[in-house]
Amino acid sequence: MRKVPTVVVATLLTLGAAAQNQTPENPNHMPGMDMSHGQSMGDMSGTANGNASAMHAMEGRHLDMGAHMKMTPLRPLRPGDQQTAEEVAVAARAVAEKYQNYKVALADGYKIFLPNVPQKMYHFTNYQNAFYARQRFDPSRPTALLYEKHGDGYQLIGVMYTAKKDASEEELDTRVPLSVAQWHAHVNLCIPARSQREDVIQPGHKFGLNGSIANQAECDAAGGRFFPQVFGWMVHVYPFEQKPENIWSVERQRNSTD
Repeated sequence: MRKVPTVVVATLLTLGAAAQNQTPENPNHMPGMDMSHGQSMGDMSGTANGNASAMHAMEGRHLDMGAHMKMTPLRPLRPGDQQTAEEVAVAARAVAEKYQNYKVALADGYKIFLPNVPQKMYHFTNYQNAFYARQRFDPSRPTALLYEKHGDGYQLIGVMYTAKKDASEEELDTRVPLSVAQWHAHVNLCIPARSQREDVIQPGHKFGLNGSIANQAECDAAGGRFFPQVFGWMVHVYPFEQKPENIWSVERQRNSTD
């Protein structure tokens, strides 16, 4: 089992704090990170370490975390599904073309999440769009633009849409058909007590999104705090690809954060 970065510890501790109501402009709020209905996750302690750990907690086995990852099952293809998905992809492509120059995205209100933390993929987040996406879906308003770092600049590779954590499969299906795309959510998080923080960074650790604890009983026994689901639903779109399986690639999402 891979060793989790030390900065994850701060996230695991601060996630246990009471969630606070946030404004959509809050630059420390990662898109879709709903800790409870109608509330957003706190500001991750309001420090650089807290922000860094938020990203690293999502890194690692982003789409290959076993008991800590929930994905929508693929449904049988229905008439109209491909057309609906293509309409989303076309809208995503238009957004991606507009923002190939990352400076245009910054000028339009997108903010780089953790610009000083090395990442395989950087989220440029529009917090107004993230707030809007909790209730409505507009493919011309993605929650985040996805960039890779190249030298001193960024190359756009895709966009990310989000939905609130309690969205039903039916709601997700109306946004992007579940016969074409798979949304994912992070689940079964056990946060350690402060006295156990070192367990998070030891081989074979128990806590966190890579930990061995994956249910309420085990978390209670270990003295932790259990969250059945953290963050909202997310789906990536790679609109410059030509084939549908590449546009909605689950494998690419996994590889982008391994």
